[in-house]
Formats: sequence, structure tokens, C-alpha cells
Amino acid sequence: MGKIITLPFAALLRLMYSITNSYGLSIILFSLIITLIMVPFQMKSKRSMIRMGRLSGKQAELQKQYAKNQQKYQEELARLYQEEGINPMGGCLWSFVPLFILIPLYSIIRMPVVYFMGLSETACDLLRETAVGMGYQADVMGNGAFGAYEQVHLVDFVSQRWNDFNWQGLEGCANLFPVHYSFLGIDLSNMPNSAFSGFAWEWSVIGLLLVPILATAVQYASTFILARSNGQSAEQQKSMRMLNLLMPLMSLWICFSMPAGLGVYWIANSLWMMIRESILGRFYTKKLNAEEEEREARREAERKLRMEEAKKRAAEQREMEPRKVKKPAPKQEKEKRVSTNEAGRVGERPYARGRSYQAERYDEKE
Repeated sequence: MGKIITLPFAALLRLMYSITNSYGLSIILFSLIITLIMVPFQMKSKRSMIRMGRLSGKQAELQKQYAKNQQKYQEELARLYQEEGINPMGGCLWSFVPLFILIPLYSIIRMPVVYFMGLSETACDLLRETAVGMGYQADVMGNGAFGAYEQVHLVDFVSQRWNDFNWQGLEGCANLFPVHYSFLGIDLSNMPNSAFSGFAWEWSVIGLLLVPILATAVQYASTFILARSNGQSAEQQKSMRMLNLLMPLMSLWICFSMPAGLGVYWIANSLWMMIRESILGRFYTKKLNAEEEEREARREAERKLRMEEAKKRAAEQREMEPRKVKKPAPKQEKEKRVSTNEAGRVGERPYARGRSYQAERYDEKE
């Protein structure tokens, strides 16, 4: 299964080498083509990442609002993502794709006879036996197995003595071709950590050590380009600080402990990725700004329409009010009270009864 996955990448790298006749340039072009192939898949991921970056303010408000209730915060955050149509995992899944490309590429670099040139294991054994007869020392481990990069050393030995081999007597090696590992004065078949054992102030050694350092620096710089192109806030960048440090450190370890050709791919891939992310970031930022302006204009138009409808309904109600016939209130019969004039009447004097109540009231007392 691993060979089936590796074969298309090996064919592409072999095609680039046949065009450039340079191992380093073929790796750089290989990384460029892989980057271009991944653009359609990265577009959706980029759009999702930028939209998530734009929601950082709302996300911070939810975090403050539900600081003491994490379950409620997660529910509200999921609702926010659903309303905005964002898949939080959509931008993360595609970030692991370069690792799946790196694994088959590592196999191609580690086993160039079988994968890069497409020879069988039998042909590789026959080539090894012939090379041993010519002075080649196979990298054999204690248990009799060959070393991890033994085929790299074998191809390098064969390429340097290409004219000394009797190719007619080597069956199954028709597809074999010399590989020039030298690139800018650096042997890409060597591992940078081997430079410490025989260190010398020579460009071949210093350049070999610079490969993992450059890979780490470019990877670290790409994290800032990626964060800026995604529109991440300062808080989001702070939360991603550990991951941003982890990737460059992993680059340093991988490029120091593996052949320098893999480090060249790492540098080239990081550079192409920075260019791709910058272009996609500008494109989707303008597009999302236009979409937000259009959405805001649509909301404003709907708000004005609702206001006009409300004013129209209010005017219609005012016009209908005069047409309504007001029903008179039911009359209540009042109690007839006896007038004080009649109650106090005595003869023709209306208020005489008060005085007549006590007839002697005004009599003089002796």
C-alpha cells in the first residue's frame, strides 16, 4: 500500500530530475507543483480560517460572559459557528496534508533505487554485489540488515563511477541513471548531524549545517505570515504560541537527522506556502469584506422597510379612528334627592325648619 502511494510522487520527482538534471532543483520544483495542486483544497480551508479570525471579538465576548460556565460557553460558541456557517475543524485538517506528502517523499529520498528509479529489490541486490566488488562498503547493521540510508550511499557510489560499470551484465537495471546529489556545493545525500564528526571550515560542511537552520527559520517565519493572512487577533496568536514553536522545533530535528535533500524540500515548501497563504489571504479578505458590506446593506434595507411598514400601519390606524362611531355611554338613573329648600320649608319660608326645630332658641333667659 505504501509503495502504491509513493509511486506517483516518485514519478513526478523523476520527471523534474530529467528536466533539470539537478537533485536540488528537482526537489524545489516538486514542492512547487505539490503546492499548486493543493491550492483548490486549501481555498476552502483558508476561507474558513479567515472567517474564524473575524469572529475573535465575538468569541472573546462569549468567553467573558460565560467565564464560570464552560459548558454554556461551548454551546454558545457552537451556535455562533453554526449561524456563521463555519466548520472549526475545516481549517485544521488540511494543515496535516504536508505531513502525508513528507512521508512518501522521505521514502523516495531514503530508498532511491527502489522508489526514485523504480528498480526491484532483486536488481538492487545485484547492483549492490557489483558495487561491493568495485570497492563499495555496504552500510550493514549488526543484525545483517542494511542501514536506513544505504541505498543513498549506493546510488552516490554508482553515480561517481558510472562509466566503470558493465551495465550489460546487470539485469533489471535498465532504468538506473546517475544522480547528482551536489546542489550549490552541498551534498544533499549527507545528513547535517554527520558534519559535527568531521567539522571543517568549508562551505560543503557549513552549508550542510545551514540547511536545518534555514528550514527552522523559514518555518518559524511562516507561522507569522499564516497568522496575519488568517486575520488572527493578538489573543489567538498568543494561544497558538506553543504550536507555533513546536513546528519549527520539529523542523530542526527532522532536517538535522535526515538527508539534506529533505531539508531543501522543507525550506522550499515553507516558502511556497507563505506565498500561497499571502495571496489567498488577500483574495478572501477582500471577498469577505465585500460580502459583509453587502450583508450589512441588505440588513439596513430590511430595517428601513420595516420602519416604513410600521409608519404606514400607524397612518392607516389614524385614518380609521374618525370613521369609528363612538357609542354613547349608558345613562345611569340618579337618585332624586329631596331639595333642602323643601325639607326645611315651613309655610312660605324655605329654611324655617332649622329655626323651628328649637322654638325657644332665641328667647332671652332671665
